[in-house]
Amino acid sequence: MVQAQKTKNRGRPRTITRERITDVGIRMGLPKITFVGLAAEMGVSHMALYKHVPNLKALKALIAEAIFEHWEIPEIANPSPYKLESYLNEFALSLRNLVRLNPGLPPYLLRRSVATPHITEKIREHQKVVAATFNLSSENSQWLLSTIAFHCIAVADTLYSKDDETIELDRLDEEEIEREFNQGINALIIGALKIMAQEEDLPSTP
Repeated sequence: MVQAQKTKNRGRPRTITRERITDVGIRMGLPKITFVGLAAEMGVSHMALYKHVPNLKALKALIAEAIFEHWEIPEIANPSPYKLESYLNEFALSLRNLVRLNPGLPPYLLRRSVATPHITEKIREHQKVVAATFNLSSENSQWLLSTIAFHCIAVADTLYSKDDETIELDRLDEEEIEREFNQGINALIIGALKIMAQEEDLPSTP
């Protein structure tokens, strides 16, 4: 009896797209990304992945850019010079949560040498919106937002870093840290706004 020849069913090869790369990369988290690991998660070979992204540095930059693109910058409601402080606190809180949920992202937001053009463009567009809404000069809007963002991101990265997993905070520690973080950022915002009031002749925050 002649045995029927078995044919191996082959499905369609998995397509490698920017969306698939970034979706899987975001799930893995920036600190854990390797070419081999991400390719395995995607169900493709790492050599196939190399055809789309040249190296690990570019791969991580692509993931960081996608994370930042997905971040929704708080909208500005009831614009007024007296409301600027409230908006900046909301902006800082949103940034803090972005950093907390995405370990490894801060260098791409703080260092110009690794920030991608899309990240830089989104930051500049936000600065323009704030300048137009609150009647600030473009230079002072950039200074104000950059100053707040820099300190917020740097402090949040220090507080929520996952590098040392042996340090675990209990609920009371977390509450104290949150309270001190908010107080410190609010103090920074109030001080920055007073400088803005002097330079832009804006009413000081009550």
